Amino acid sequence: MAHIQPITETDETVTLSRIDFERLVAAAEDAMDRAALHQQEAREAAEGREAARADYLPADLVKRLLAGESPVRIWREHRGMSGRALATAAGVNAVYLGEIERGRKPGSAAAIIAIACVLGVEPAELVE
Repeated sequence: MAHIQPITETDETVTLSRIDFERLVAAAEDAMDRAALHQQEAREAAEGREAARADYLPADLVKRLLAGESPVRIWREHRGMSGRALATAAGVNAVYLGEIERGRKPGSAAAIIAIACVLGVEPAELVE
């Protein structure tokens, strides 16, 4: 990284040129990317590559997510579950689950948490 040259500096602030600021942000992003990569490599070394990557979504499912399809439906299908099986395991009404998957209802916090537990994902992954 090129040398960052402050324009002005006080005890509490530092003023940088736009180019230096952008270089600093890029360097921080690169460092975070490297840390995430090292973390994943360590996880794969500890758990084995296949086990560590078991929760990755295939590209076709990621495309469906990006197109706006229901994350609940996508994760349910990825886990090989029927709607009825997921509803039963999560303790929610099957019709209600269908409404959540179709975007007609957002799902209560309790329902989303229960569904997430059954699917083995964080609740935030199921909320659009």
